[in-house]
Amino acid sequence: MAKLNNTAGNTRDEQKLREDLAAAFRLAEQFGWHEAVANHFSATVSDDGSRFLLNPRWQHFSTICAGDLLLLDANDATVMEQDNAPDPSAWCIHGAVHRQVPQARVLLHCYPPYTTALCGLKDPTIKPIDQNTARFFNRTAIDLSFGGIADDIEEGNRIASAFGNQSTLIMGNHGVSVAGDTVAEAFDQLYYLERAAQTLILAYSTGQQLNVMEDELAEKTAAGWDDYSGAAFAHFEHLKSQLDKNDSGWRD
Repeated sequence: MAKLNNTAGNTRDEQKLREDLAAAFRLAEQFGWHEAVANHFSATVSDDGSRFLLNPRWQHFSTICAGDLLLLDANDATVMEQDNAPDPSAWCIHGAVHRQVPQARVLLHCYPPYTTALCGLKDPTIKPIDQNTARFFNRTAIDLSFGGIADDIEEGNRIASAFGNQSTLIMGNHGVSVAGDTVAEAFDQLYYLERAAQTLILAYSTGQQLNVMEDELAEKTAAGWDDYSGAAFAHFEHLKSQLDKNDSGWRD
């Protein structure tokens, strides 16, 4: 069987994407968002979203380098029959999303502790009780139809359709998936999602009534975040610089 190609098409743009995605893995591990050798991040390298980068099967986030990432074709039905095939759940979710949601240029799927705790609630809605939680007001899809470990075509297709027109998917009894145009934007969204979930879980833990914003105020606050969209790139560049201080090998 042929080995999956993890270097072909390695243009300068692809190399930059590889480096950013590798950084996202390293940072997610540092922030405690990873789950052993599970969870997966991907990023598309083609305009139609069909060709995408994905982490190799069961490689720990802390060791992933730019050159380790697999280059896959979402429309290639033989991917799971080839050498170096990805984790079945990775192919199930990321293959389906990149086939069906071409605007999802980057897809980060993982289990950050507070967000995952929120996913275990009967109502995992992110209620707007501060600026971070209000960021997600009417901007999050919720999927409460968990069907077990996602490793078949039907479950992947269902998850892809659950996104609707949103970029953040709260997956009941599961975890979270965040899509974005760039790694920096998707990572920043994931960062603020976990911060929002932490605030909400801590507020719930007091047992007191939540001071939930009125819809009009929550929408105004959520829309206000648009003026700060450029901060995602500054944030991500800073985080990469901190990685480089310790070891720049992740870029290789």
